[in-house]
Amino acid sequence: MAEVLVYVDHVDGAVRKPTLELLTLARRIGEPVAVALGNGAADTAATLAEHGAVKVLTHDASEYADYLVVPKVDALQAAVAAVSPAAVLVPSSAEGKEIAARLALRIKSGVLTDAVDLEAGDEGPVATQSVFAASFTTKTRVSVGTPVITVKPNSAAVEAAPAAGAVEALNVTFSDQATGTKVTARTPRESTGRPELTEAAIVVSGGRGVNGADNFAIIEALADSLGAAVGASRAAVDAGWYPHTNQVGQTGKSVSPQLYIANGISGAIQHRAGMQTSKTIVAVNKDAEAPIFDLVDYGVVGDLFDVVPQLTEEVNTRKG
Repeated sequence: MAEVLVYVDHVDGAVRKPTLELLTLARRIGEPVAVALGNGAADTAATLAEHGAVKVLTHDASEYADYLVVPKVDALQAAVAAVSPAAVLVPSSAEGKEIAARLALRIKSGVLTDAVDLEAGDEGPVATQSVFAASFTTKTRVSVGTPVITVKPNSAAVEAAPAAGAVEALNVTFSDQATGTKVTARTPRESTGRPELTEAAIVVSGGRGVNGADNFAIIEALADSLGAAVGASRAAVDAGWYPHTNQVGQTGKSVSPQLYIANGISGAIQHRAGMQTSKTIVAVNKDAEAPIFDLVDYGVVGDLFDVVPQLTEEVNTRKG
């Protein structure tokens, strides 16, 4: 069975959920071989083996932390040369997409971004993508070279499948371009205790109808009751009510949670482009003609200032 490279997204050895989803998808098309780079790379092996990695290729060097993207591309190129994989899977983050594009260019292959599903095909892996603001679903494959595919978080349920997870050192020679862009400073992001927006199983978002920064406390309270991430529409972000890092939409982040709750959001196409692939969509809006209601699984026509606190109270009561 052909091997499939999976780029490991981890923080000092703690593997992030999108990587575990990639391992689940990789098993559909071959035998997963994980590539873990940087500080703590070797510490990822146990988790990766538990989720199906037959091998874990590791390499640690200061370049991965000190410089942007290119050292990781060098390492993945070395892994492709060593393994000759059927495909390379990368989490569909901003950094992941840049890594994938650069790698595909180097190995003279095609790149597919934001896949939401993968399956084996007679002529290579087939990726399912949502395109044109999720108005259409396409099935696509790379026709030349080794496919490089980025996969959106929450596209697959994580499934444990214990494998050998044999750790092997990856031999990497850094290119001249590897030290071209240096990281000069880092500022830790303040933790809210909530899950990462793009990885969250539940997202609660607020829009223009929230009508002020202070009123986002209502949205946050519901999110916290559900263990959810908080999102915002572009209108809310442009008004300065919530940080841009939480924006969901065409010019913000794309999310695909199990449950998406839109509060006071009209449902413009730009917003829909970032959340339309959510498994279940609920909307609260006092305008019965709001476009968001054309998209939802469940809709509540009502004032969010009445509906959301009641929902939060009900959730907390049932949890208690």
